[in-house]
Amino acid sequence: MNIEWNEQEIAALTNKVKALRASMSSVIVGQHEVIESLLICLLAGGHALVEGVPGLGKTLLVKSLAQATDMQFRRVQFTPDLMPSDIVGTEILEEDTATRKREFRFQQGPVFTQVLLADEINRAPPKTQSALLEAMQERAVTFAGQTHELPRPFFVLATQNPIEQAGTYPLPEAQLDRFLLRIDVGYPSEDEEIAMVSNTTHGALQDAPAAMDVAALLRLQALVRDIEIGEHLLRYATRLVRATRPAETSVDAVKKHVGWGAGPRAGQALVLASKARALMHGRLAVTRDDIAAMLLPVLAHRVLRNFEAEADGVAMADILAHLLDRIKPA
Repeated sequence: MNIEWNEQEIAALTNKVKALRASMSSVIVGQHEVIESLLICLLAGGHALVEGVPGLGKTLLVKSLAQATDMQFRRVQFTPDLMPSDIVGTEILEEDTATRKREFRFQQGPVFTQVLLADEINRAPPKTQSALLEAMQERAVTFAGQTHELPRPFFVLATQNPIEQAGTYPLPEAQLDRFLLRIDVGYPSEDEEIAMVSNTTHGALQDAPAAMDVAALLRLQALVRDIEIGEHLLRYATRLVRATRPAETSVDAVKKHVGWGAGPRAGQALVLASKARALMHGRLAVTRDDIAAMLLPVLAHRVLRNFEAEADGVAMADILAHLLDRIKPA
């Protein structure tokens, strides 16, 4: 470990993670895997791309996360006429009433927050998408030659609607790579849906109770970086990523159904997400199960199926299942 940690602080931080999960579960009915993936992404310091049909509580999910962690929250509805300056900010001309001197002042856009919900990101034109994705990568905004740092921590959750593609601008692969995880939000079970309807039609919605502050979250993000991973598991994660590339893989399912494999950033994401998952489960070392569990959310938006796979209805989960079956730790 790079930072000196004591057992008392680690125990206190892991208890805060449990409290955070409980806080969100007190507001969000069901969706336990979605909550876990979201928290893994947050602890790893990445950003999440969420796919799900409207009405599944994605806004409530992110708002509850901000409430439980005492972070600032903003939501932007992406539309075809949204401009980059609507996201990052712009310069306005101001006049000093005393001296009558005029000067430009940078007015911050909604990206200057700690938790940003970018709703239906694929409805904005590519220029606006690029402005947000650049801010996500650099964690800063450069305008008129000046760099403006974004708050810490900075977490973006972008949503896409998988059933309405008319009038959308699909994110290119290089920009999809900026998201640590892709999280699929499915329909709740019947009992969960009944509970959701009941909870939202009786009185006012309750806020998620505070479970930690920003300082604790930053310490947890630092702790994730210091979670141990054995050399053999580091090599295993790298081999899994490299095996998604059709030109160099030995996995038949990849050769047959994949058009484009994942790049090196996927390996970084897989290791970081596996470390965060280990911490979520109260461990200070990564296991093979952590890597297997994070393989789909890390690679689902980074590996492209070819035309044959799409025509045959072969899902990415099926391809990655073959990958896990063929590639073993050394």
